[in-house]
Amino acid sequence: MAWFTALLQPATDGLPIRLGATRSLGAKVAASRVTGFDQPLVWVTVALLAWGLVMVYSASIAMPDNPRFAKYTPTYFLTRHVMWLAIASVAALLAFQVPLATWEKVAPWLFVVSLVLLIVVLIPQVGKVVYGARRWISFGPLSFQPSELAKFAVLLYAADYMVRKMEVKERFFRAVAPMGLAVAVVGLLLLAEPDMGAFMVIAVIAMGILFLGGVNARMFLLIAAVLLVAFALMIALSDWRRERIFAYLDPWSEKNALAKGYQLTHSLIAIGRGEIFGVGLGGSVEKLHWLPEAHTDFLLAVIGEEFGLVGVLCVIGLFLWLTRRMMHIGRQAIALDRVFAGLVAQGVAIWMGFQAFINMGVNLGALPTKGLTLPLMSYGGSAILVNLIAIAVVLRVDFENKQMMHGGRR
Repeated sequence: MAWFTALLQPATDGLPIRLGATRSLGAKVAASRVTGFDQPLVWVTVALLAWGLVMVYSASIAMPDNPRFAKYTPTYFLTRHVMWLAIASVAALLAFQVPLATWEKVAPWLFVVSLVLLIVVLIPQVGKVVYGARRWISFGPLSFQPSELAKFAVLLYAADYMVRKMEVKERFFRAVAPMGLAVAVVGLLLLAEPDMGAFMVIAVIAMGILFLGGVNARMFLLIAAVLLVAFALMIALSDWRRERIFAYLDPWSEKNALAKGYQLTHSLIAIGRGEIFGVGLGGSVEKLHWLPEAHTDFLLAVIGEEFGLVGVLCVIGLFLWLTRRMMHIGRQAIALDRVFAGLVAQGVAIWMGFQAFINMGVNLGALPTKGLTLPLMSYGGSAILVNLIAIAVVLRVDFENKQMMHGGRR
């Protein structure tokens, strides 16, 4: 009877909260216990991290047999990955404690810090060169990649920018042009490293937030067209980028199979060997010095070989769920008139979803080879660190949403 009485309670005792476009929820204003953070989102993130840890070990265990890595132990990359996971987990716990209002205040300053680091990494005595690219700054035994921080900083800055420019979002030169200039500056610094992959992710994050923030559709299409022309020119004016595109179109040719198409062909061989259920954990042959960067950019190929089509589909499904859940949290925040928080959550979803899409497309031969890791899974300390901080901020958005829906204060 008490349950039926609560169910039939008049609507005036509750606070109507719009969730999406189809339904609403009555949240009592009376004292209620806040349900806390989004536990399914946490567990999916933990599952991706744990699976990634196992696969990084599997993909790197034989690397000391290579003369280039003769000084490393079989557990070298596993140990460093665990260390970065521990650092990232602590950083994520601290980031969760920071209110979104504070993130909004520091967004411009964090953007400036990321620009400074992108400049510092280009200094020959500071920036560490790997495979001809100057992308890392060394801190003793650890290396940090400023482009990863730039993704998060641009995301926060774009969300804060759209909130400040909400009244003039229909005017191109007052609303869009300044943001476009900021992204262009970041892009020039990234191309100087060079790191075209990070620039693509940052451009998509900025465009996505502008679109979700309500920028006129015609202006959005104009921005998209300008970016497509810019990327086309970058490829046309760069011999090695052009060769990479040709290698992608015909990786099995005699010219490309042992040159620019080498990684792609061995990635496809690995996935082909896996068939439906894979050869079993640890049974990959391609990771035995055939497939370069098996523990970073081409980790999905090793997953495909050892776990087969089933494993690849599981990874795709986990990332689809993760992206959809973060988009839902963002929509919920916007429905509660928390525009900055909503755009941040949706921006993180765009970031994780797009980067995972590019990495998977490269591994499966659907997209040209591009140096982007698989978020949360591939080996890479600074990427894991910034990814977990970003997800912690999304969890904070959800936590504050629940506080408001239960009559609390944000």
